[in-house]
Amino acid sequence: MNRCLIGQMGHVALRSSDAQASIDVATRMLGLRVTGEDAGTTFLSANRNHHELIYIEDDRNGVDRFGLVAADEDALDEARHRVAQAGFPIVADEPIEAGLGRGFTFVGPDGFVFEIYLDMPQSVEPALGFGPDRYGHINLHAADIVGMRDFLVGVLGFMVSDVIGDGELYFLRCNAEHHGIALGKGRGVMHHHAWQAQSIVELGKLNDRLDAARRRALWGPVRHGAGHNIATYFAEPGGSVVELYTDMEHIYDPHRPANTWPTEDGRWYNRWGVYIPAEFRDYGIPPITVARGL
Repeated sequence: MNRCLIGQMGHVALRSSDAQASIDVATRMLGLRVTGEDAGTTFLSANRNHHELIYIEDDRNGVDRFGLVAADEDALDEARHRVAQAGFPIVADEPIEAGLGRGFTFVGPDGFVFEIYLDMPQSVEPALGFGPDRYGHINLHAADIVGMRDFLVGVLGFMVSDVIGDGELYFLRCNAEHHGIALGKGRGVMHHHAWQAQSIVELGKLNDRLDAARRRALWGPVRHGAGHNIATYFAEPGGSVVELYTDMEHIYDPHRPANTWPTEDGRWYNRWGVYIPAEFRDYGIPPITVARGL
């Protein structure tokens, strides 16, 4: 079994036609803090990492790129070799952001851009207050779910934690946390980015903040079966969804077989009931390369 070449999820960079509205929601609702600004680009974080979320002003909403942290120097070199060997175009021999140390940037399946790197600059100690502990995972509705799965597992070494139905959804991990990337069949969009909280109390406080701002959660709190996490979801202005979660399953045996769930067993998405909002899957934003027809 090949080891996973990715040590942890790094960051998400999004383009927004109303970046200030997105930043306001990220700070006032979710609880991130602004760590830097540069010519229409705003960096945000939940902890001492310089950034975990980036908003870039644009005339369209879309995913600019995903950042992944290599497990070590050898893993970075091996990842670059495998990506090139698999035929994915490497567009830069370094990360897009300055300060990330060694790395490279490439276009993966469905037109999503990834940058794999080693080092993240640190920022000042965050102020005390509300907010998540860290960025945790993304959920993609892949147009080519098999191609995306094979890329993540076969090229980067992600491990499969859970499978829903006959390959309708995959939950993939790069470390002990149940999933860093979840894949479902869809339109080729990022559905949501997710953030870890300390307890379910923080999810309740988030919903209170949303209510005070005359906003509404889309769904939750809900206990998922796949991953075991308790989660609540709300929409951000750019058209994607934000998840705040806690109590995620951790898997310490790299050889543990994947759990399988029949599609009709609704416990994989909700152990506490049968409800899921009909419009929940309608959200999501494409990679900016696709949004611009490139």
